[in-house]
Amino acid sequence: MTGAADIAVARVGDAAEAGRARLLVDRLWPRGVARATLGHDAWLREIAPSDALRQWFGHDPARWNEFRRRYRAELDANSDAVARALDWCRRGPVVLLFAARDRQHNQAVVLQDYLRERLERYATDHA
Repeated sequence: MTGAADIAVARVGDAAEAGRARLLVDRLWPRGVARATLGHDAWLREIAPSDALRQWFGHDPARWNEFRRRYRAELDANSDAVARALDWCRRGPVVLLFAARDRQHNQAVVLQDYLRERLERYATDHA
């Protein structure tokens, strides 16, 4: 299994990092990005926040803490999508791609922390 540090986040327009699987974690396809040019390995749209949560958040930093709490609750209830993401993480280094302009307040940041915690818990339980 790879370490927790092997999960990175990047905007869809950032240069690809060699040796990392590129996983798009947005519910909607990024505007202005052709599917053939993204260079992604998988689109995990089902792991993205629900439409209702995404619209409520609206990338408002004032709603960040509540967004994190609600999105983590959605992840807890979405075991199939989380398992799929964890499978990618266990195979090797990944980068979670997002389209939001804000690099600090987006679902990929929350998902990165969530997946790292799950991997660490698994490693501890199976040590």
